[in-house]
Amino acid sequence: MVQGADTLHARFNAIPERVKDALEAEMESLAENLCAQMRRVVPIDKGVLRDSIGWTWGKKPPGTLTIGTFKGKEYGALRIIVYAGGKTSSGDAFYARFQEFGTVKMPAQPFFFPVYRANKDRIRQRLLNKVRTTVKGL
Repeated sequence: MVQGADTLHARFNAIPERVKDALEAEMESLAENLCAQMRRVVPIDKGVLRDSIGWTWGKKPPGTLTIGTFKGKEYGALRIIVYAGGKTSSGDAFYARFQEFGTVKMPAQPFFFPVYRANKDRIRQRLLNKVRTTVKGL
């Protein structure tokens, strides 16, 4: 038998769990950063829409607008939803879609998708870097 094969086998088996743990923390950090940027650029009247911007693991809250999910094929259980709108403690921000896309009587004042598009490549790169550094660190 090859010397050290058991150790190598154990290290390979630990990769998925360690990568998942590292990605969870990185995804939470990236989602909070994205939400903070959206809160800075959202038009503010009473602050209800600003307060409705957030993120969650799993499914989105009812009545919210989402930008999509951060997930991977290998780690499908890791899914963060960034959202805006819906009910908050300060009121109901049902109008998030109207603010983002406009209406016949109101021009669009986008705050959601522009911030996401500006950060999408950086988010993807940071997640890839986190996987790479985690695997190298084993």
